[in-house]
Amino acid sequence: MPNGVYNIPFPENEPVLGYAPGSPEKAELEAAYQELYNSVIDVPMYIGNQEVTTDNKLPLNPPHEHAKVIGHGNMGDKTHVQAAIDAALAAKNDWANLGWEHRAAIFLKAADLLAGPFRARMNAATMLGQSKNAMQAEIDASCELIDFFRYNAYFMQQVYSEQPDSSPGVWNRLEYRPLEGFVFAITPFNFTSIAANLCAAPAMMGNTIVWKPSDTQIYSAKVVMDLFKAAGLPDGVINMITVHGPDAGEVIFNHRDFAGLHFTGSTGVFRHLWKTIGNNIEKYRSYPRVVGETGGKDFIMVHNTSDVDEVATAITRGSFEFQGQKCSAASRVYLPKSMSKAVIDKVVADVESFKIGAPSDYSNFINAVIDERSFDKIAEFVDFCNNADDAEVVAGGTYDKSVGYFIKPTVVVTENPKFRTMCEEIFGPVITIFTYDDDKFEETLDMVDETSDYALTGSIISGDRYAIDFAMKKLENAAGNFYINDKPTGAVVGQQPFGGARGSGTNDKAGSYLNLTRWVSPRTIKETFLPAKDYKYPFLG
Repeated sequence: MPNGVYNIPFPENEPVLGYAPGSPEKAELEAAYQELYNSVIDVPMYIGNQEVTTDNKLPLNPPHEHAKVIGHGNMGDKTHVQAAIDAALAAKNDWANLGWEHRAAIFLKAADLLAGPFRARMNAATMLGQSKNAMQAEIDASCELIDFFRYNAYFMQQVYSEQPDSSPGVWNRLEYRPLEGFVFAITPFNFTSIAANLCAAPAMMGNTIVWKPSDTQIYSAKVVMDLFKAAGLPDGVINMITVHGPDAGEVIFNHRDFAGLHFTGSTGVFRHLWKTIGNNIEKYRSYPRVVGETGGKDFIMVHNTSDVDEVATAITRGSFEFQGQKCSAASRVYLPKSMSKAVIDKVVADVESFKIGAPSDYSNFINAVIDERSFDKIAEFVDFCNNADDAEVVAGGTYDKSVGYFIKPTVVVTENPKFRTMCEEIFGPVITIFTYDDDKFEETLDMVDETSDYALTGSIISGDRYAIDFAMKKLENAAGNFYINDKPTGAVVGQQPFGGARGSGTNDKAGSYLNLTRWVSPRTIKETFLPAKDYKYPFLG
């Protein structure tokens, strides 16, 4: 059998297309969007080599036009969960024993397919199903996912290359086995790339997957499965089920071969799942790997040496891109009073200039929030702010769900550092600005650190390097991704590995080798070339 030591091509981040008027990519995307908009698709479950449909159909509606039906999801039950587990376990041996270079090749091909023929359809599905504008869809559904595939293949080689030292007469080796059993991936609505990567990362390392996407993301999840199939991913490696969470959990978390959970979602759900796994720990063949990225209450800390326009832009982009539906979105700002009026005036002017509507109109910066449940939750926060005595709504504060789930970006100003929207996660287009006395910079840093249970992202904006250094040290544990003179969003695969600690997750850093090491179980091998032939040591003489 031929052999070789293979090198993955060094990855480069996929260039972000601009979709400027008259550009070929815009014409292609508009055509793909219209084709999907004027079609009604059926999204099956993918279990082994079967595309499974049921009589229980879930209507799929664009959040910005919720009366329109663009497809149906096929909702399953516990029998489908068990079938998906069986399919994953049946595929495990062949997939785990396939040469790593072949696994890499499949996902490298998926990257090239997505960079080319799948790009417009993936972006259009994300725009239509998740109400992302063209730029947000391009960054997420295409570029980030392409980067995940390419960089993870490179990181896989890096992991396998990490080998121990050997001594004379001994050859020490490490092999990296897939986990013993199957991995369960639970994925969110807000990032198509995260949904695909939570399946693909453990699969690349030789695991087989049961994947439960969010009900509000299964429209683009179908395109992800089509992409995997086109790239040559064998049947049963990634099995996609659309079932109610408790039904999936009851089967999976009681199964002996449950080996790992790859999760992105709410902190409350993740903690519940962890408790369930802990309570069932004696049922499992091995201790399951639990990897999760959850909520955030992400901050922008401003020093009085900052530039007004830079601060305002960081607030506007960091808070309101994709309607604030990012775990990393800025949700609280700490602003010195000496520059507060100038910054707030600029932010208000930005918000008032936003156009709001469907992503098919490329002049709309703001689109709809994902569904009625999210809309109602965010609207309750907006109402609270409108009626509060210790805060002022200076922009936005209105909402309308008659056609789509539209909430106008809302800016709240307070001098109460414990105001509700300074503390609680909202996951929507609401930013609260706390104004502090300029000479209370150090005390305000303590507030930043102590106000939230989360520690996902945050930024310091300052023209004073001593202030930056001081803030970084004070906020050492307040954010897993920390930004200097920038908004706290926009982590790029291969550049800023993503994840937070405290209530924000296990900080296993998607987009780096650190995440991949969670999906393997190393075995140490010691081979001795000239074994001892007598038990006696020299000291016995």
